[in-house]
Amino acid sequence: DGGSGGDPLNNGQRLDTKLGKILRIDVDAYPTPPAGNVTGGDPDIWDLGLRNPFRFGFDRGTGDLYIGDVGQNEFEEIDFESRGTGRRNYGWRTTEGTHCFDPATGCNLTGLTLPVAEYSHADGCAVIGGYVYRGSAIPGIVGRYLYADFCSNRIWSFVRDGGQVTSTLELTDVLDPTHTLGGITSFGEDANGELYLVDGGHGLVLRVDPE
Repeated sequence: DGGSGGDPLNNGQRLDTKLGKILRIDVDAYPTPPAGNVTGGDPDIWDLGLRNPFRFGFDRGTGDLYIGDVGQNEFEEIDFESRGTGRRNYGWRTTEGTHCFDPATGCNLTGLTLPVAEYSHADGCAVIGGYVYRGSAIPGIVGRYLYADFCSNRIWSFVRDGGQVTSTLELTDVLDPTHTLGGITSFGEDANGELYLVDGGHGLVLRVDPE
């Protein structure tokens, strides 16, 4: 959001700044904006109401967008956007996760898209968005979205089925049984849809393989 703590300039909700947004441009036509962006403000805005989307990725199987948005004080969130359905307001600084932030109570949720998953700072401090697994090496997790936390190194997953989040499952003990990861900073995927973890604390790129 480009501001100090709490987004004092309310950049996340303002349409006259690129801060606190996901932007969408046509690299072959820039600065002419592509059709379908948010109107009434900066022409590059696709979504608004984000604090620090770190990171976001597309499901290569469906084109849907998953956004890991780092919280401020208490909650980390995963936002979901169906393919081609931008112009969403994900709430910051009005909300943090599904909870009111400013004001602390009684906030107006009209027009906001709340996250499909969240966790509190009892379980970590900064969400690291990942990918939906579309590889072939581990058939049991195909279609499952994986994400993690930078501080706790915990790894979670879920499946979206018919618009609902189902089959929430923590994978920490499976993927890091000795709990030696030193700060997950990113996920990656290769041309075959296999997933990777970046262990920033140890400078390692690790592939997710079957046992």
